[in-house]
Amino acid sequence: MRRRPIILGLTGSIAMGKSEAAKVFGRLGVPVFDADAAVHRMLAKGGEAVEVVARSFPGVINDGAIDRRRLGDRVFGKDNELRQLEHILHPLVGKARNRFLRLAGASRAQVVVMDVPLLFETGGMAGYHAVVVVSAPHFVQRSRALRRPGMTTERFASISQKQVPDHLKCRQADFIVFTGLGKRSALISICRILRMVRGGLVLRGKLRLKGQGGA
Repeated sequence: MRRRPIILGLTGSIAMGKSEAAKVFGRLGVPVFDADAAVHRMLAKGGEAVEVVARSFPGVINDGAIDRRRLGDRVFGKDNELRQLEHILHPLVGKARNRFLRLAGASRAQVVVMDVPLLFETGGMAGYHAVVVVSAPHFVQRSRALRRPGMTTERFASISQKQVPDHLKCRQADFIVFTGLGKRSALISICRILRMVRGGLVLRGKLRLKGQGGA
């Protein structure tokens, strides 16, 4: 009987270093599903979400693709529009996630990582054997965020207010990867997490947490 892979949910607030942590998992041979990348593909030319998003938000299409900046301007700070966009994209991301898991199972992967920025915000914790939260001090997070193109203090504050506070995410996490201490520290933490998970020490649900993975 084919064994299903252990599913780790990887999340963290804006500019905490989640994407870099996902890359580390990937370099260590763990298949990674990137929800943001899946959305990018859906909104690119020929993507399965282009037509319906263009109908729902006129003026956001450019050369057959959704202009993400225009779309962001349309929904930023507008709860109804944001919910409408989420209603379109979330089912499509769910389908892409299921395809990824089928392929991972067929390849006999022992562990997979689901990179989901809004894991806590969307209440999806039940779909994972364990949850890894990427965290950093606020001053590090803020500095990273404000270096991003188009980011302002006001935009950063608005995004942060819509996300579950970092300390609450860390409280609910099975593992924490602290990225404010440098890349080597984060790598050591992730290697430790994989050793524990592969050893059956931490699984949400059927197996219980035997030791907190303070990373």
